[in-house]
Amino acid sequence: MPVAVKLPTILRKFAGDQARVTAEGATLSEVLKDLESRYPGVTKNVLADGGGLHRFINVYVNDEDVRYLGSLETPVADGDVVSILPAVAGGASRRRAYRSTARPSISSDAADRKRLMSL
Repeated sequence: MPVAVKLPTILRKFAGDQARVTAEGATLSEVLKDLESRYPGVTKNVLADGGGLHRFINVYVNDEDVRYLGSLETPVADGDVVSILPAVAGGASRRRAYRSTARPSISSDAADRKRLMSL
């Protein structure tokens, strides 16, 4: 039973730069094994050394996060869509970025004090 697998840009190099490929299996684990047999190296950064999903990768079956469904044992059916996405994190919050740009620099404070003293 074929399922469509959407690959992020970082994994496409293993699949001939294809954004969408097909794989077969009854569970997500079987789909990933089939994917690895067709495109060696593609699951290297998807699966952790212990055999589970890498913590910085999100995998969805039909837009449902597999971590809440059954992880690697999540069943898949003909026509399902598996999406593999790298987790996105980091960056400054708006509040922090705003504060850092809104604060006067020390050098301008010193210049202001010097100017006030000369009046």
